[in-house]
Amino acid sequence: MREISASSVTDKVREMCIEANIILPKDISNRIHECYKNEPWAPAKDTLGKLIENMDIARDASLPICQDTGMAWIYIEIGQEVHITGGDLCEAIHEGVRRGYADGFLRKSVVADPLRRKNTGDNTPAVITTDIVPGDKLTVTVGPKGFGSENMSRLVMFPPAKGEKGVKDFVVETAQIAGPNPCPPIVIGVGIGGTFDRVALLAKKALMRSTDARNPDKYYSDMEAELLERVNAIGVGPQGFGGKTTALAVNIETYPTHIAGLPVAVNINCHVTRHIKATL
Repeated sequence: MREISASSVTDKVREMCIEANIILPKDISNRIHECYKNEPWAPAKDTLGKLIENMDIARDASLPICQDTGMAWIYIEIGQEVHITGGDLCEAIHEGVRRGYADGFLRKSVVADPLRRKNTGDNTPAVITTDIVPGDKLTVTVGPKGFGSENMSRLVMFPPAKGEKGVKDFVVETAQIAGPNPCPPIVIGVGIGGTFDRVALLAKKALMRSTDARNPDKYYSDMEAELLERVNAIGVGPQGFGGKTTALAVNIETYPTHIAGLPVAVNINCHVTRHIKATL
């Protein structure tokens, strides 16, 4: 049994919340640079150039890359041989978010109740998802999620007869409906299978996967490539100015499901697709 202190979890989450909001992960940064080089439409190319400039200023000046510093989505993979000492794991995570958003001067965007709308003042509570895995490590993924893109996400419980075509058309339709609202070029996380609750989590996890990593199943990696091509053919373009760069990537995650169902969730992220991972 390996012991990990709650305070070390707090310190790590604090650090990750600040870094994630200032520095884009390399896969996203590289993808935007690549799109800039290959974008033929002048207004779109100019817009991508401004996004790159903003990215560089944020990194060099240690400023948030976007004013919407998101609701903190925290994914914990905890080894079954790990014992948390000196406090409660979830409270340690919330405290890390609280300190990170205060010390990093990050916007606090969380309201305590969805209808009465009073701001909590410290961007907590975070949304925490945990999985128990083999081993004696604790892996933390922090994904601050802005709601300009989150609001464009959709979930549907299809009958199985909708099949592959129904799934593909739903993903493309979701991108069309979103248009310029989620600050494209977007990253699209797609969940297929499971249950009503699981499919949404699959889509969120898909957004946390590097855009350089394709689904290991060729059937789904081919689908990712096809969907990316179809979404970019819509012509929304960077920030809605047209061109061929509407999406940076489409990531698909799947799970077994019931014979009577075909759940599909599409979770959209903006060009500031923030995700950072660390292991304690």
